Amino acid sequence: MNARPPAARTPPLHIVLFGAGHVGHALVALLGALPCVVQWIDARDECFPEEVPANVQVEATDTPEAVIDAAPPGSCFLVMTHNHALDLALAERIMRRRDFAYFGMIGSKTKRVKFERRLMERGVEPERLRRMICPIGVPGIADKAPASIAVAVCAQLMQVRTGVASAARMATAATA
Repeated sequence: MNARPPAARTPPLHIVLFGAGHVGHALVALLGALPCVVQWIDARDECFPEEVPANVQVEATDTPEAVIDAAPPGSCFLVMTHNHALDLALAERIMRRRDFAYFGMIGSKTKRVKFERRLMERGVEPERLRRMICPIGVPGIADKAPASIAVAVCAQLMQVRTGVASAARMATAATA
């Protein structure tokens, strides 16, 4: 009998979700059933539901930038706040990190163009901006309902998880 080495277990994604609006709520409902750990961030404590899935940690804070700095390497960041200025500040802080697995921001192609220009004015290199996903979600889902956006984003995150796992397996194989 051929003994196979045990399959490498893909670790859960670490997701930092900024924004407790309708899309944030829809995302948390789905992420609660997926292999991830979620930090759900918003300054508005009253926007969070009383109960959340076991893998979700609610954090009401006035200093969301500090959460970005404290997130572990390989984190996935989702920005979908109610405030464009805050979205820009978070985007700039995330883009300065070199070790994130994913950065997605809710918005239109127009928002992306405006943010790219503003981020470049703030010193973010143009080639780094390719790592910012905006609009978020897998292509081909045009419905703007919060649940539809959540499905598209969760599918994209699961693709990231598969890609991260594949990269880790390749790195392990190369060193073996």
